[in-house]
Amino acid sequence: MEFAEKVFFKYLKERGFYNTAQRRLVVQEFLRLEGHVCADELYRAVKKKHPRVGQTTVFRTVKLLKEAKLAAEVNFTGKRRRFEHEWGHRHHDHLICVGCGRTIEFANKQIEKIQQQVTGSMNFQPLHHRLEIFGHCLKCRKEKGE
Repeated sequence: MEFAEKVFFKYLKERGFYNTAQRRLVVQEFLRLEGHVCADELYRAVKKKHPRVGQTTVFRTVKLLKEAKLAAEVNFTGKRRRFEHEWGHRHHDHLICVGCGRTIEFANKQIEKIQQQVTGSMNFQPLHHRLEIFGHCLKCRKEKGE
């Protein structure tokens, strides 16, 4: 976590942004949280511990975290953008339940190998990719009697 903070504050300095105490609090809280968090959820988590941190500071800091490649934006349902840790986390894909919104992360070496084969055979240089599979989780299927 400390290394990610250093990367972030180096990013800020290189672009002429200030390293403020409030930004530090937002970054620390984001790095502490796991999973997929929206800016509003991060704001509420920061606000509980540090009531003087404003919503605008949180939203701007999330944007900077994304620009610094420490946070990745994901939008599974089309309703709300969420962010997950990008720095120091291995690549993974997502299963998204359209019933309850549950998100399951997974990694599969075979899928990655096939993607490399496809891009190689097409002489295509990928920069990044994302695999999201939408469906119904076991709990939602049971509730529907399936």
